[in-house]
Amino acid sequence: MMTLATTRVVIIGAGPAGIRAAETLAQAGLRPILVDEGRLPGGQGYRRPSAGLALDMDALLGTQAAKYRALHARFAELAPAIDYRPETLAWAVHEGTLHVARDGAAATLPFDALLIAAGAADRVFPVKGWTLPGVFTLGGAQVILKDQGCLIGRRMVFLGSSPLLSLAALQYRQFGADVAAICDTTPLREKLLAAPALAPAAATALRGLGYLARLRRDGVPMFSGTTPLAIEGRDHVEAVRFRLGDGEERVIACDAVAFGYGLKPETQLAELAGARFGYDPVFRLWGPNLDADGRARPGLYLAGDCAAIGGADAAEASGTLAALALLADLGGEVTHRERRDMPRLRREVARYRSFQKGLARAFAWPGSRGATAIADEVELCRCENVTAGDIRAAIAADLGPVDVNRVKAITRCGMGRCQGRMCGPALQEIAAAASARPLAEVGRLRGQAPVKPLAIGSAAAPA
Repeated sequence: MMTLATTRVVIIGAGPAGIRAAETLAQAGLRPILVDEGRLPGGQGYRRPSAGLALDMDALLGTQAAKYRALHARFAELAPAIDYRPETLAWAVHEGTLHVARDGAAATLPFDALLIAAGAADRVFPVKGWTLPGVFTLGGAQVILKDQGCLIGRRMVFLGSSPLLSLAALQYRQFGADVAAICDTTPLREKLLAAPALAPAAATALRGLGYLARLRRDGVPMFSGTTPLAIEGRDHVEAVRFRLGDGEERVIACDAVAFGYGLKPETQLAELAGARFGYDPVFRLWGPNLDADGRARPGLYLAGDCAAIGGADAAEASGTLAALALLADLGGEVTHRERRDMPRLRREVARYRSFQKGLARAFAWPGSRGATAIADEVELCRCENVTAGDIRAAIAADLGPVDVNRVKAITRCGMGRCQGRMCGPALQEIAAAASARPLAEVGRLRGQAPVKPLAIGSAAAPA
């Protein structure tokens, strides 16, 4: 009979959700394995600088610096009680076994319960020139700054529709960057209409408004309701061309662009582990079906942004909640205080995720209208050099495909190194627009192993 002492629990991801989950399980007497792709714990939001880099994290994180320090202090206390495995890529799940790779060597981790806290990735929407050197996702630009203390360029444009636009631009400004402009594609009136939906986390919304006020005070040009036309340059970014809401075209010289349209959950491992999915019309994405505590199915739990976008505070709460659910399912001791805390944690997670739905309206994904505007020659899948026109031509052919997995099979869109993690959301929009069908009907790209690139030798028998 399985007991807490013999239960094998694996956690994927050492961000706020994974750390809180590991802490809760360790306090109950378990010694979970915490698999982390990063060199150091903290995830993306609370990423620590590389060793030896004297980076002023207080200046970089502002009001969030205290939470950053607290999380890392808790991990330092927790580390002796868990089996922490950094720089370890989880690339497949099959029949109660997690497949991982580290330093080119393969390993398998059998588990009785799996808790996935894999976080989120940037959601991008292609524009002409987005494959030029000097173009970064918003998250990628932040990683370079936090991890290495480097700027992506000398003069930058921040482009897209995301609350990270102002945060990343402000962080770059604080480190001496010349921010040429912030070009937000969502009109100001849409943000005003979404304001009531931001009430569940009013303090967070006010913090975002504070970022905008500081940027405006610093004289950073900010445009809303823009339509990106092209990122221009011969062999490197030289300018961004866009259209204002009144039809006027602008060109802003720059040597780097950070762009993005919010975040999307990293769900590939959850799918391979057996989670089922449902369509979310607000985010225009498919997400895992979970109960209020993070259960996807018996023995599988999800927490943090890979379960649903909620931010760092929601991630911490959901990590604790999922771990408590796991303990309860194992018949472990959940104290009276913890049982009393579970309703509060559920409300907290729900509140932050509701706020994120409000942000999804205030910072809108371009959707079908944006997909229709993408020119045929624009590259959609940069891994396989598949253009938007290639997708439309495949769908328009006799007996052409509609389901995005069939489109993938015919065009190779999504078959490259990223396995559709970057091009997948835009592919769905283009397929829906080209076939004149609702987005929910064209489906989503199914997760495939390996979920991220790895050396061929890493897929061999365990070392």
